Amino acid sequence: MRRLTPVLALGALLLTALPAHAADGLAHRDSYGTKAPYAPEQNPRTYQRPPAGFRPVFTENVSRHGSRAATDSEDGDLILALWDKAEAEGRLTRRGKEFGPKVRALQAAMAKVGYGNLSGRGEQELKDTALRMERRLPSLFGKIAADGEKIDVVSSGQGRAVDSGTVFTDALADADPALKPLIGPARTDKDLLYFHKAAGGAAYRDYIENDQRLATTLKSITDRPRTHRAARSVLRGIFKDTFVEQLADQVPAAEAVYNLYAIAPAMSEESPGGEGWGMERYVSRSDAAWFGYLSDVEDFYEKGPGFADSDITYKMAGVLLDDLFKQVEAKRDGTSGLGAELRFTHAEEIIPLAALMGLPGSTEPATPGEPYTYADNPWRGADVAPLGSNIQWDVYEKNGRYLVRMLYNEKETAFKAGCSPVAKGSRFYDLDELERCFGRG
Repeated sequence: MRRLTPVLALGALLLTALPAHAADGLAHRDSYGTKAPYAPEQNPRTYQRPPAGFRPVFTENVSRHGSRAATDSEDGDLILALWDKAEAEGRLTRRGKEFGPKVRALQAAMAKVGYGNLSGRGEQELKDTALRMERRLPSLFGKIAADGEKIDVVSSGQGRAVDSGTVFTDALADADPALKPLIGPARTDKDLLYFHKAAGGAAYRDYIENDQRLATTLKSITDRPRTHRAARSVLRGIFKDTFVEQLADQVPAAEAVYNLYAIAPAMSEESPGGEGWGMERYVSRSDAAWFGYLSDVEDFYEKGPGFADSDITYKMAGVLLDDLFKQVEAKRDGTSGLGAELRFTHAEEIIPLAALMGLPGSTEPATPGEPYTYADNPWRGADVAPLGSNIQWDVYEKNGRYLVRMLYNEKETAFKAGCSPVAKGSRFYDLDELERCFGRG
């Protein structure tokens, strides 16, 4: 989440309210934004059976890396510098006295894991997802082993994505050792899985760096009295009022506390006794919900559906959607020797892909002049792209006819409006129909 600038004059236009359910469990998960740890969204026992006679012949995924440590120590360093000063001056609250040692322990754990690297929880998320894939498609993986088909593994090349691929495929090989020699050496494709930083993302990067409407919209939403009230509330739980009031930059300090709150669940296995870090003691539900909303605001406009009159945030994901189709089409055309295509990437790719595909929660952009709010838009970072999030296509064949079933965070999911399944209520789609409704030839 970017650092917020000092308060600006606000237009009455942006009177955004938190949802009425801000204190319930779902809103609590929302408060972690895209740092929310992964959980599958459907019990595999409830998956639909394919139409009679169809057998699985291929599967592919696009997966975000699993839970990880923070990418750097900036937040901890910032707030600990303030904490050390307040401690020396005797201006910590009773709860605040416990805060510094907890942050230092969390920082040490993240440094040990390696900043930006997969945590123990992240590794487990990937292992579990791989095992559920294997159990979902036992006949496919049996066929892969029997026929000597290959499993291709590709990532962005970033450490946590590479490691996610390794953990995932190791779990598959542990479940069925016959698969191990069929898992290809992992390869890197930045154009495909790090496109926001590759050549295809040049126009997007210009938008992020130079678009004045984007900058104005983000400032108008984030630099609000509610943000400054939340910042003071967070800081007063740790520091005495006299210390808080002398701080010139209360929002960045409170945001650092929030960012530690948001990353703590991802590091739960490294906590003392595996019982968690207790960061929720320092950020109230309502304050966490507000900072989580601000995090979602940034991701929505910078990576997600964005403005209704522009596709700049997600058009570049076309390279990834194209690859999903190409792999299935190659299987149909008999030009592929693969049994599975496994891709490992980042939120910066999952979020725009979800918008481009019209996945649930990513179908509504914001009308220019009317800000994204929780009250009138379903987009939530914790649902769209939590840590370990994934999109999977399972492919079935019968007598030369190919069907595709999509799972989004392991929930059977309909393709976008305009795509017709093989029967009403079915989650299976003819490949020919998907090619038609996505405009492929």
